[in-house]
Amino acid sequence: MTATPATPTPTPAGSVRPPLPPFTAESARAKVQAAEDAWNSRDPERVALAYTEDSAWRNRDRFLNGRSEIRAFLADKWERELEYRLRKELWAYTDDRISVRFEYEWHDAAGQWWRSHGNEQWEFDAAGLMRRREASINDIPIAEADRRL
Repeated sequence: MTATPATPTPTPAGSVRPPLPPFTAESARAKVQAAEDAWNSRDPERVALAYTEDSAWRNRDRFLNGRSEIRAFLADKWERELEYRLRKELWAYTDDRISVRFEYEWHDAAGQWWRSHGNEQWEFDAAGLMRRREASINDIPIAEADRRL
């Protein structure tokens, strides 16, 4: 049974990020597409605004807390992961949580191409901001000719 959505309470910055929980199949797919679009912009500020001020992340073996750490992490990531291109796919959803599988491709400064595969679990507040992100990711080297994205 799906809960009735609470009226979103604006964050201190006044942001509300639709679609809002509780999610439906359609709104969960829209949330995943919005995340894919933002990450493909490679703009740390744009991406960081989708998270609560105190958002908690686990990314591989790193634990981050808050937008400022997320923003710094992403700026560093996209300095190292060149020509980054990402695809996300909805895996499952509940009222305020979404699970996705993803893959992305990028190359390092030496020109070696990589494909990264992973899963993420997301949890959202009533304003549609992500308050928690858990990501497990594996990388495999690929030839440029084997790129899919």
